[in-house]
Amino acid sequence: MKPIKSICTLCISVLFTFQETSPLPDEFCGITNTAFNAGEQVTFHVYYAVAGIYINAGTAIFTNTLEMFNNKPVYHVAGEGKTNSSYDWLYKVRDKYESFIDTANLQPLKFIRNVNEGGYKKYETITFNRTANTAVTNNGVFKVPDCIQDVLSAMYYARNVDFNKYKPEDRIPFKMFLDNEVFNMYIRYLGKETVKTQYGKFRAIKFKPLLLKGTIFEGGEKMTVWVSDDPNHVVLRVESPIVVGKVKIDMMGYRNLRYPLSSLIKLKGD
Repeated sequence: MKPIKSICTLCISVLFTFQETSPLPDEFCGITNTAFNAGEQVTFHVYYAVAGIYINAGTAIFTNTLEMFNNKPVYHVAGEGKTNSSYDWLYKVRDKYESFIDTANLQPLKFIRNVNEGGYKKYETITFNRTANTAVTNNGVFKVPDCIQDVLSAMYYARNVDFNKYKPEDRIPFKMFLDNEVFNMYIRYLGKETVKTQYGKFRAIKFKPLLLKGTIFEGGEKMTVWVSDDPNHVVLRVESPIVVGKVKIDMMGYRNLRYPLSSLIKLKGD
């Protein structure tokens, strides 16, 4: 798998770049959306740390609009990431990822990746044929199982998981199509706790994705993710060691969440 380099790729992939494992039953095939609405926007700041000092390196914004695609209502989800202007001279990033997700069952119909990372540019699309169970990419046609997700739709799909059904250490499986391959993946649920972020103090749900070892991330379960312990299940913080230093991603702003952010205990500075 290609190493994760960009701000937006990082934000998307921290939840769902998993180690391939033996197949697991898919308990959430065709899950119903109860967590988000069209019109939602969530902003993240990406911090990079060396020697314990965190530097604000970039921003990622995720938006969601209601549109029509092939005569079906879809959530058009987009994630855009960029480095801060003060870092553009070192490694300029302007990335955009898009997924068109069927509102009826939260299955993706099309995925677009348009990246510009330090002068490296790539544009690719994936079109999912649900009748034939295929994914059509720039590199050909690939067979996929039912209920396959792309790297962006999986984030929104997982927000609808009922974590109250699980005990700490339980694994929650997903199937994803990425880099022309199908991966059987899971996250490990760790329970609930209070977390302090750059935005504030929250009641949170905590889990760990099992990562692929690469040139950026270490393998294993070293990354930790916290999502809001309310019906939105919006990502609050992600922390992970990388090959050199650490990375931290904090939610720093939101608009049009489906429910009040009732997990917020206290804003930072109050």
